[in-house]
Amino acid sequence: MLTTVILFASGVGIGVLGTLIGAGGGWMIVPLLLLGFHFTPQQAVGTSLAVVFFNALSGSVAYMVQGRVLYLMGIVFGLATIPGALLGARLAQYLDANAFSALFGILLLAIAAFLFWGERLMLGVGRKAAADEAALRSVRSPVLRWGALVSFFVGIISSLFGVGGGIIHVPFLILILGIPVHAATATSQFVLAITSLTGSLAFLRQGQIQLATAASMGLGVLIGAQGGAFLSTRMRGEPIRRLLAAALAIFALRLILWFAW
Repeated sequence: MLTTVILFASGVGIGVLGTLIGAGGGWMIVPLLLLGFHFTPQQAVGTSLAVVFFNALSGSVAYMVQGRVLYLMGIVFGLATIPGALLGARLAQYLDANAFSALFGILLLAIAAFLFWGERLMLGVGRKAAADEAALRSVRSPVLRWGALVSFFVGIISSLFGVGGGIIHVPFLILILGIPVHAATATSQFVLAITSLTGSLAFLRQGQIQLATAASMGLGVLIGAQGGAFLSTRMRGEPIRRLLAAALAIFALRLILWFAW
């Protein structure tokens, strides 16, 4: 019973934070399941993707009601993630616990660095490369084609590590394509729902989703995601992003040290 309460409460917090910054919550869920509940990498990734799907679905509905989702971009990028997500789920079967911990720790350190410094470093690039509105309305646009290619690799990383993909899509949409922050986070959640559903079904087929855990955390993120969508229009995301970067770095170092030992 206590474990269920802890998982539910964790899901609420992850749902709020993941939706608030539009990055999902897999990069918080996987370390929690690995370090706190001793899941295998495949179980942690599969269960994380299932929970991320609930988070993304709930957040997407809230953002759709608010009219903030760019549907053409979301559909194109979402479809592009599907083959990548299936490939990532396949590759995840070949990683043992030590290799997964080391690779995931390195990924988390990279994400933490980007959360902390990325916007400052890439702001000039984002301003120069921002796409005009017409370029975002045609599937033949080079902008959407490049975005679809990026989305394919996002799908691989998503299912390989259970991180969803929003942590990559949001900076890409804001800094490279020049999409406004609120539209970028909303569209990222829409894409994330497609990506995480694809990955979840692949891991479910392998029997690598702990359904009770996914249900407890999933219910929490359904609630938390609504709170995150509400708060996103009423508070600054920068202080939260920096705090999450620091926490992420701690998780990453713990995973890397686990591998070293």
